[in-house]
Amino acid sequence: MHFDAENPHEQVRLIQAALQSDETAWEALVRAHQEPIFRFAYLLLGDSAEAQDVAQEAFIKAFKALRRFDTSRPLRPWLLSIAANLARNRRRSAGRFLAALRRFAANEPGQTTSVEALSLAQIQAQTLWLAVQKLDEPDRQVIYLRYFLELPVEETAQVIQAAEGTVKSRLHRAVQRLKAIIERDFPGLRAGWNQ
Repeated sequence: MHFDAENPHEQVRLIQAALQSDETAWEALVRAHQEPIFRFAYLLLGDSAEAQDVAQEAFIKAFKALRRFDTSRPLRPWLLSIAANLARNRRRSAGRFLAALRRFAANEPGQTTSVEALSLAQIQAQTLWLAVQKLDEPDRQVIYLRYFLELPVEETAQVIQAAEGTVKSRLHRAVQRLKAIIERDFPGLRAGWNQ
């Protein structure tokens, strides 16, 4: 079944079908949203196994709560919000986030591709990812939602449960902090910084 994640009518149709025990409809919704949910959980946790667990748990929780979902709203921000809450709870309870960041910063063998195999764009993307990881969690979260997932301000506000004006001001501050990190720690990225 093909699903256009941006088509609100298709989203409503699939949600209604999933509520009628149509597993194919729910699977289509999961396929349409699993990658951004996983990437967002990875951003918050820094560990792919943990992120996979959170993403899976988020879809289970979403399915159980699907009857309460307001189908006039986009599904992705709701799913991202569930994943954010699960990731926060997981991080608080086990302290895994700091350990994962330490492993990431140490560039454990087998986790990165050799420099020779990376194109310049990949190197810059990897370096930008390292710069973003130096931000605190609220800054990382808002940068990721708005610029990596390209969610509109309205949907970003839904995910972080804040007013749109708050999102705009947090984005501005986060971008300024990211620029300072790039200036200080990653001067090679400055040439490509166009903000």
